[in-house]
Parts: sequence; structure tokens; C-alpha cells
Amino acid sequence: MPAPRPRRISDIMPKLQNVSLTTNYFVKFSLPPTGLRSHLRRKGINDRFISDDVGLLCSGAVLPGSALASQNITGDYQGMVERFAHTRNFTQVQFEFYVDNEYKSLKFIEHWMEYVTGANQVDPGNDTYYFQLNYPSDYKSNDTRIVKFERDHFRFLEYRFIGLFPLSLNSTRVQYGNSQILKATASFSFDRYISGESSSLLRDLRRAYNDLGFGRGNVVKDGLSLKDDELNEIAERTTLRYLNNADNIRKGSYTSLSQNGSSSYQSNVTLLGTSSPGINP
Repeated sequence: MPAPRPRRISDIMPKLQNVSLTTNYFVKFSLPPTGLRSHLRRKGINDRFISDDVGLLCSGAVLPGSALASQNITGDYQGMVERFAHTRNFTQVQFEFYVDNEYKSLKFIEHWMEYVTGANQVDPGNDTYYFQLNYPSDYKSNDTRIVKFERDHFRFLEYRFIGLFPLSLNSTRVQYGNSQILKATASFSFDRYISGESSSLLRDLRRAYNDLGFGRGNVVKDGLSLKDDELNEIAERTTLRYLNNADNIRKGSYTSLSQNGSSSYQSNVTLLGTSSPGINP
């Protein structure tokens, strides 16, 4: 490697200016379609609040991290200690929420944890009240996502949590004096996370999990075993299936895609325009 040479400020500044900001992110919760949603509805937390509002009220979040547990091995080479990884551990994450004046964001965490511990039909004020925990599949979320994006909204990084559930709710302090926005902080545990988009359409197009994707890179270099014509066939078949099943497509059906990405559409009402294989649901 040659010795470093002096560089002009004009060469360095563009790299230092193109950095990501912490304020552009979005959190979207998705709960399992079991008794948990019914339990929250009884507490005044509807599905619209869970899928939209509580994510907007999340005033602080963290991108997930992980660590590799390792084991020291001695004796393979004289005088040398080697270390090998054997387990990937995922750390807890903390979310901070603004508390709205109906206290729904606080109730959302409180009653989610209540459902984890049973939420049985015995009166909670009864002296014989007890806890009987639900099965993990009934309270763990496998589709909660946090998206870190840039101001142009075209560059982003998505994380999907698998097995997410609230582990603790920190005490929320209230006091006399100058009024401040009330916030609630909760710690969440999860089994693992997926880095990158993971929708079924993008998986078929080989654009999921931060892959370069169909038509964007060298097939051999990117580790893809399929040939270009096979990738084209997958992209066309998957895109047609998505278009024909989409709710926003009016009566009619797409029949074929040409090489330039245009599509033919049969309809008894009108002729829709063209579409691109890179549609993002």
C-alpha cells in the first residue's frame, strides 16, 4: 500500500457531507392475529392505533445490534490461542414513546405485558388473582419493523424483528413544576432480526435482504446461481402475479411483459399504462 498523499478539501467534503441523520426513521408494529388484539381492543387500543399511530408516537428508537459468543481453542498450534464463534446473541432494544392525552401509547405497552402474563378472567382486585402465562406464539410479534431513511425517502434501511415482545416498562415520572411532554420507555426482547426488505415479491425478484437485486449486478459475482434469462422469467412471473392480485387493479388482467418492461392489459373498461418489474409493494 503506498504512503498516504495530501488531499484537497474539495475531495473530502462531499464524503463527510453525505452522512445519515438520526431524525429520519419510522417504526411500524404488527401484532399476531390472536387473542392479543382482542385483549387490546377491550382496553381501547384499536388496530388502527397499533398499525399507524403508535409508530408515529415512538419518539426514540434504536437500530438493533448483535454480538457473537466465542470459545477459545488451545493446542491446535503451539503457543497460540484461537477463538471461534459459536452463537449469535441479540441484544435488547429500547423504544421511547410520547404519551398522548388518552394514554393509549402507555396502555399499549401495559396491556401487552398484561396479556403475556395471562390476563385471566379473575378480577385483578381479587386476593386470589394469579398469573398464567400465554404461549409465546400468541404474544410475540414477527413483523414489527423499523425503517431508517434519508430525507429524499429513496435511500433507506429496514430491520424486521422476529419474536418481539415487551420485556419491561420503565417507571414514568410525573412532577409539579414546568410542564413537559410525558414519555414512556419500554425495553423489548426479540429472537433475531432480518436486515433488509423481506416481502414475498422482493424475495422472488432476489432484491430482499439488501441484495443488489434483479438486473442490478453481476449474477456470478453476487452469488446467484441462476442465469439472466431465468431471472427475467422469475421477475416477469412474479410481477404479473402481483399485478393481477393487487387490490388497486381494476377489472381486467395483465397478460405479458415485453423486454422493455411494458405490459399488456386486457380490460373491458380502459387500458392502463405500463408497469415496471421493480414494483415495490
